[in-house]
Amino acid sequence: MAKLLEAQTVLKERYTVVSPIGQGGMGAVYRAEDMLLPGRICAVKEIAPSADMSTDLVTQLQEQFRREAEVLARLDHPNLPKVSDYFTQDGREYLIMDFVPGHDLRTLIDDARIAQHPLSEKQVLDWVHQLCNALAYMHAQEPPILHRDIKPSNIKLTPSGFIKLVDFGLVKLLTNDESRTVTVIQGRGTAAYTPLEQYGGDDAHTGIHSDIYALGATLYHLLTGKPPATARERFLNPDALIPPREINSQIAPHIERIIIAALALHPNERPQTIEMFREALERPGFIFPITPPNLDAQEWQTALQANLPLIIALVTLIVLAILITPL
Repeated sequence: MAKLLEAQTVLKERYTVVSPIGQGGMGAVYRAEDMLLPGRICAVKEIAPSADMSTDLVTQLQEQFRREAEVLARLDHPNLPKVSDYFTQDGREYLIMDFVPGHDLRTLIDDARIAQHPLSEKQVLDWVHQLCNALAYMHAQEPPILHRDIKPSNIKLTPSGFIKLVDFGLVKLLTNDESRTVTVIQGRGTAAYTPLEQYGGDDAHTGIHSDIYALGATLYHLLTGKPPATARERFLNPDALIPPREINSQIAPHIERIIIAALALHPNERPQTIEMFREALERPGFIFPITPPNLDAQEWQTALQANLPLIIALVTLIVLAILITPL
């Protein structure tokens, strides 16, 4: 882990480090003052390559960090912190963004648990609606942008009541052009909020549905006070996921259905867009359409052969029903 910058360190002859906010992996986040704009407080995200990384890998990391910074600098949404600058100094990469005051939602969950009083469903749904606004905006970019690490500790509630999705450490461009995909500096997410398709190093199957899984897991945690069983645990034991209303009976039945749908292990069984997820929150009777699996010709042939006896039996029953039904 890289050594933290000392207080009063000046970056780019403009940003004075005040104190660290957090540290992990290959970098840290600092609170800093902008000397060019007196009174402005900003957050400085730092990526510091480890000493044992090869020159080629360091070069790749730097290129991908700058690519990510360029993408984030284009974003402008009230529920996302604004990225205003990025640069390299002393072999480390830096990203400057708005400092977001307030508490993260994980802290609020912990406070509610200590008080033995769950968070209000009305309040939680207001926060989630704001998250939906931010994610809909990100997913509407060209190409769409995935966050890939949505969780309560990456969401802050500002003193004015605004929700901010603050950590962009796992942003990924959703594109078939792998040369444009951020891979080196991203982690794998946090287990309780990570869908199966996001495990391992292959991002071929991640997509908007992956963010929806994490959003469903976050909603589960906010309303129950407990994170859901991980996707890996549920793959091995389908009964590992405790229905939310068994933990908090005050959760509305249709909200529980949305959470369970968003946490489906197979991506095709989840809501396919943030707009669909949001509509379900607002309409208790809303039914999610299921996307059929995308099979190639050989896979369809194999599936048909495997189910041929069942298909023949079904067709036979239909024919018999037609024959014996009076005209």
